[in-house]
Amino acid sequence: MAKKFMSKGKFRKMMTVSDEKGIINAMALDQRGSLVKAMKIASEKYNKVFNMDMVYDFKEIVSRELSYLSSAVLLDDQMGYKGIAAKDKSTGLIMSYEKTGYDADTPGRLPSLIPDQSAQIMVQRGANALKVLVYYNPNDPDEINDVKKAFAQRYGTEGLAAETPTFFEIVTYDDKLDSKSLAFAKIKPELVLKSMKEFTQDKYHIDVLKMEVPFNPTYVEGWTDSDEYAYTEEQAKGYLKQLSDEATRPYIFLSAGVPTPIFQRELKLAGDAGAQFNGVLSGRATWLESVDIWIKGGEDALVSWLKDKGTRNIKELTEILSQKATPWFEAYGGMDNIEVVDVSNLK
Repeated sequence: MAKKFMSKGKFRKMMTVSDEKGIINAMALDQRGSLVKAMKIASEKYNKVFNMDMVYDFKEIVSRELSYLSSAVLLDDQMGYKGIAAKDKSTGLIMSYEKTGYDADTPGRLPSLIPDQSAQIMVQRGANALKVLVYYNPNDPDEINDVKKAFAQRYGTEGLAAETPTFFEIVTYDDKLDSKSLAFAKIKPELVLKSMKEFTQDKYHIDVLKMEVPFNPTYVEGWTDSDEYAYTEEQAKGYLKQLSDEATRPYIFLSAGVPTPIFQRELKLAGDAGAQFNGVLSGRATWLESVDIWIKGGEDALVSWLKDKGTRNIKELTEILSQKATPWFEAYGGMDNIEVVDVSNLK
């Protein structure tokens, strides 16, 4: 394997967002539109009047109570500024760089960055890494995907110049299909694998790919009570190994909002498949249940849940990662195969 060159600043920040073994055990708290929607629904359910302070304060409390258990926490500056201030000082900070959602009136779910942010501005605000989310369908027309590929190159190059790791989250879709349908489940492995093959290329300068599990767990035979399935567990296991074989750089899994036991099962299956994944960025699988508790019972009820179930969720995840995940630097052939250089000498 060719030697990997990495700037001193980027290497140091990669170590900051990883645990002592080099595994990325990060908590995602950057949800914006989806979190607002969930809190509005809960507010209506419990006859509360929704206001944005509910979102700001929720992120602050969750970050304060749980961030010390994670190697890093992913937060946004728009709704998560209180969470950034409240996080444990020893925990790394990954900051979201993309606008929430997408313009539904424009074909292709095109990505865009927060207009008053930049890599350097976020680093000045304490970021150890950046993250963007891109909706991607490898089968979309070139006029759509060429925009996303150019976007990825600009993003990766900006991180390179700022000596800051770039996390690149890919969520696959097909505008003709419901993402929760059996029809979409059948094509999802192909979409995820093709996405990995594209964005793992060196030209994008992406440091960590944040990937979906390459199947829908609802349609794995034997995983639910449904008679409908798209794949056997062995096939799902094979997709996980294929995903790993395509990767030429570190990659981690996103939880995609599945229940905690399902996400844990997916990670165990990945490890059993021999997938060389490097950790997780787990959001809703860690804390989703607490949204209702927060709206209904307030801070005391939320803190109680976080200290009990929220803490157990992260500790169980940490145990699985210690057994199944591999350090991020193993993606480059190990620490001895990484040459840390001054950015001006970067090849």
